[in-house]
Amino acid sequence: MSQVIINDNEVDIVIGALHSNLTPFMNEWKSIFSRFHLIIVKDPALKEELQIPEGFSADVYTNSEIERVVGSSTSIRFSGYACRYFGFLVSKKKYVVCIDDDCVPAKDDAGNVVDAVAQHIVNLKTPATPFFFNTLYDPFRKGADFVRGYPFSLRSGVDCALSCGLWLNLADLDAPTQALKPTQRNSRYVDAVLTVPTRAMLPVSGINIAFNRELVGPALVPALVLAGEGKLRWETVEDIWCGLCVKIVCDHLSLGVKSGLPYVWRNERGNAIDSLKKEWEGVKLMEDVVPFFQSVKLPQSATTAEDCVIEMAKSVKEQLGKVDPMFLKAADAMAEWVKLWKSVGSA
Repeated sequence: MSQVIINDNEVDIVIGALHSNLTPFMNEWKSIFSRFHLIIVKDPALKEELQIPEGFSADVYTNSEIERVVGSSTSIRFSGYACRYFGFLVSKKKYVVCIDDDCVPAKDDAGNVVDAVAQHIVNLKTPATPFFFNTLYDPFRKGADFVRGYPFSLRSGVDCALSCGLWLNLADLDAPTQALKPTQRNSRYVDAVLTVPTRAMLPVSGINIAFNRELVGPALVPALVLAGEGKLRWETVEDIWCGLCVKIVCDHLSLGVKSGLPYVWRNERGNAIDSLKKEWEGVKLMEDVVPFFQSVKLPQSATTAEDCVIEMAKSVKEQLGKVDPMFLKAADAMAEWVKLWKSVGSA
C-alpha cells in the first residue's frame, strides 16, 4: 500500500443498519472502525432497538431524525439499503466509507487482516488514470509504474473520486446467476487496483465503497426504486443506478473511479430463488438503462456534481420516461436530492 497519511478526522464510516443486532458486525471491525467517526442509519422499517457495542464514536439516526432533516420530501425513500444515503447526506467529512452490515474484514493470501478503510483512502488520495489504460494496473502502487508508451502528459493523473472495493465468499451475482450456481463462491484474492477507463460503465455495488464527498457527494443519489424492492442485494438496483450516475459525473468532470482492493468478506444472506421474481424487473430494465448512460452527454455549463445530476435528471425524464414510469420517479428523486443536498449543506 502506498505511503499515504490518513487523517482520522477526514473520514466518516456510514453503516446502514438493516438488522437490529450490530454487535457481532461492529466487534469484528473494532480494530479498524474505532479510529473513526461512525454514522449509523437505522432502516425505517426496522422495529427493534439497535444493539451497538461500546468503544465507538457513533451518531445513530432513526426514522424520526430522517423525517426531521428531510421534511416533506416525497420522491426520496431512505428505506432498506437506501437508508445509508441519509448518512451520505448528513456527513460533514471529506471522505465517506460505506460497508454493509453483512460484511466482516477479509484476509489476504498471507493471512493478514485487510484494513479496508485505509486502502479505500489510499485509493482516493492517489491519482487515477482514466484517459489511458496502464497495463500494470495502478501505476502509483509500490512496485508498479507507468509502462512503456504511456504518454508523459497523462502521467500526473486526475483526482480519484470513487473507490469500489470487492468481496470474498458471496459474489455480487444477480439472482438468476446465483440461482443457477448456488454453490459458486469468490475465493480469489487479486492484489490489484485499476482505474476504470473514461466512457466505460460499471455496475457499482454499495457493499464496499468510498468516495470523496466534496467532489462527487451529490452524485451518490438514491433514485431508482423497483416496485417490489426488498431487503436483499438481489432485489435492489438503487446502487447500480447510483454508480452509473457517479461514473457519468466523473467522466464529465475529469475525475477517476478505481476498482479492486480493498476486499471484505461477505456473509450469506437470503435465497436467490425467492428473489428471482423481484429482481427480474431490474435485470430487464438494465437493457434500457445501460445504453442510455452510454450515450448521455452533459453540457459544458455543468461544472459541479450538482449541475451534472440536474442535467442527467432532465435526460432521464425525456429519454427513459417513455420506457417506464419508474424512470419519471427516478428523475424527480434526482432533482429533489440535489435540493436536499444544498439545504442540508447550508443548514
